[in-house]
Amino acid sequence: MTVVVIGAGPTGLAAATLLAQYGVECSVLERWPSIYPRPRAVHLDDEVYRILARLGIGEQFARISRPALGLRLLDPNLRVLAEFRRETHRGRHGFPAANMFDQPELERLLRANLERRGVTVRGGAEVTGLEQDSEAVTVRFLDTATGVASAIRADYVLGCDGANSLTRSMIGVNMRDLRFAQRWLVIDLATDAELDHWEGVHQVCDSRRAATFMRIGASRYRWEFQLRPGENADGEDIADWVFDLTAPWTRDVARDRLTLVRAAEYTFRAQIAERWRERRIFLLGDAAHLTPPFIGQGMGAGLRDAMNLTWKLAGVLRGEFPERLLDSYQAERKPHARAMIRMAKLVGSAMTRGGRTGTALRAVIVPRLGWTPGISKLVLSSQTPALRRSDLVWSTVLRGGLAGTLSPNAPVTDEGHRLDDVADGRFVLVLSAEPTAAEQAEIVRRGARLVIAQPGTELRSWLDSGRARAAAVRPDGTVLCAGRNPAAALAALPAFGATTRPTGPASSSPPLRSMTG
Repeated sequence: MTVVVIGAGPTGLAAATLLAQYGVECSVLERWPSIYPRPRAVHLDDEVYRILARLGIGEQFARISRPALGLRLLDPNLRVLAEFRRETHRGRHGFPAANMFDQPELERLLRANLERRGVTVRGGAEVTGLEQDSEAVTVRFLDTATGVASAIRADYVLGCDGANSLTRSMIGVNMRDLRFAQRWLVIDLATDAELDHWEGVHQVCDSRRAATFMRIGASRYRWEFQLRPGENADGEDIADWVFDLTAPWTRDVARDRLTLVRAAEYTFRAQIAERWRERRIFLLGDAAHLTPPFIGQGMGAGLRDAMNLTWKLAGVLRGEFPERLLDSYQAERKPHARAMIRMAKLVGSAMTRGGRTGTALRAVIVPRLGWTPGISKLVLSSQTPALRRSDLVWSTVLRGGLAGTLSPNAPVTDEGHRLDDVADGRFVLVLSAEPTAAEQAEIVRRGARLVIAQPGTELRSWLDSGRARAAAVRPDGTVLCAGRNPAAALAALPAFGATTRPTGPASSSPPLRSMTG
């Protein structure tokens, strides 16, 4: 069983790590000789933090990230129109809902974690060809340092090679334009001075010069400015321009105390691949979708791709799933990614478009948003849409049902263990009452975990919210099915020890009971 991952950004590294956890041999090919040094993504939510914890770097990520306090909407003169403040404590997934970080630091953590699992990233490897037959894919690549050509035979290939994906081009897949393109200047500064700003995201709502500002580290700050027609970031006076643009935030800090880490022009686009699979080759991350940055979900979408696909791929490679179940990857993830892109487009347009009229309307409307009941909760919510029906998401007849949603990573023991800790990459059956001895034996036979959601606990409240007494939860935390009939949820579990990690065989221990509220 061999999988080749093309691209060693966060998506590729996450996919390789998850596959390694399931005992699947991986080769990772990356055209850059080492970690790409420029900062790019700076935000992830608690759903994605949960994936990082699953990868084994949750504690390390906590040391390089800082929770964000929420969102401020500002007028062109930087006056606060509305503030949406969020708490920084752990939410339903066990982590803060918004987190700022430096992408190269995260990639270093991901690479070191992958290497501990015996997988090495092969840098300076430029893929030159992909050839599929009925049994495997031949991946041809060139060592850019030596010029030596090599090839690997793989059962499957995951194209995680970014917006300009060669994998996507080689399999003849086009990107569908979702009609959004804006040019922005992205600036990162470092300083030992304290800028003394509120530590949330600041969004300047201005049709002439929309902007975003946020603190991303102890000494690092990020600005993004919408470029006007005719402006570009290629001039020799770029440093002067950068310091002029950021002066309203840096104020009296001496210029020699400000270090320009990066200033680069980006075109923010909204696009989605027409197909995410070509037989044995899959597209993940920016190779499959491009999301404008206004809701901070671009990188997170790629990690969600990896989380969705890898356990299915492992099950197929081990003969536990029929190969057709791999079609559920696109069926589930493509509509979800499209929904997030549409949301980002809507937010971006609301903050940046409309000319002078739009700016004037925002000055009147936005302050009222902060006073409107329910708006703050909606703005700050990190919950994403439910996955569409598939072979691995069973529809429910109840509106507001749990099928396709992400289960909460709720506490299940007084020692602080959460649902993901006890699931350990397996299916979990969550029940509101004790199973019979025969049912418990059947759960063990199927290689699943059993958790009893006790009254008064977060897990029980979650079941009750979906009017369910039982839920079958997949290895990626998504609810396969839920309802009033525990026998039906039990029957939904695979009839074998599906996707059991090699380091953790199916347990015959007593069921865990959610003891912590």
